[in-house]
Amino acid sequence: MKREAVSPEAMAILPLFAWLSPSYPVGCYAYSHTLEWAVETGDVTNEETLVAWLTDQLLLGFGRNDAILLGEAYRAVRDRDASALEGVNDLALALSPSAELYLETSQQGRSFLDATIAAWPSSRLILIEGDVAYPVAVGMAAAAHDIPLSIVSSAYLFGFVQTFVSAAIRLAPIGQTAGIRVCSALSATVQMVAEKTLNLSLDHIGSAMFRADLGSFHHENQYTRLFRS
Repeated sequence: MKREAVSPEAMAILPLFAWLSPSYPVGCYAYSHTLEWAVETGDVTNEETLVAWLTDQLLLGFGRNDAILLGEAYRAVRDRDASALEGVNDLALALSPSAELYLETSQQGRSFLDATIAAWPSSRLILIEGDVAYPVAVGMAAAAHDIPLSIVSSAYLFGFVQTFVSAAIRLAPIGQTAGIRVCSALSATVQMVAEKTLNLSLDHIGSAMFRADLGSFHHENQYTRLFRS
């Protein structure tokens, strides 16, 4: 039987299924991005409040910023601009409001980059020594392998939603079926953020998640913890 040719577009997005899978060795299961604190303090208690908390994170917090940083890293690698890439990464790391959130993005970013270089090497990838922020690492790899930015941005943000839903299930305010509904409910928001940030620059970086940022400090001293952030 004759095999039909697979389109380049279809082949281009296949790595994303591995890169953003919970099984990819970046340690995402160990972090909650202050969600554990939000559950402890009663900000997130059920499906409805989890959707509200994650919606704010996507629109007003890390989601929007990460999408912009990912896009800028993507363009820097695409244009072979090592200086611009270094500047994006430095800013991404500096934006971490606490030691725990710095560890979250830098540990996942370094782990992602090392694993991807080992399995998906590319001569177009500009290497970064030392700490690298997670959205920067994903943007770098996507550009080096010609994955369309619009697709990788949406996939990255939805991957984070799934990670937080998994954390919420382990923290017990929701069950698995509710978790699936939360993912479905947030899919349109994810797509909207990805589309609106597609052509934004570093000048558009900004966050208004003050309570969550302060929560990352309180989490460091929380009496019982399942997660590292």
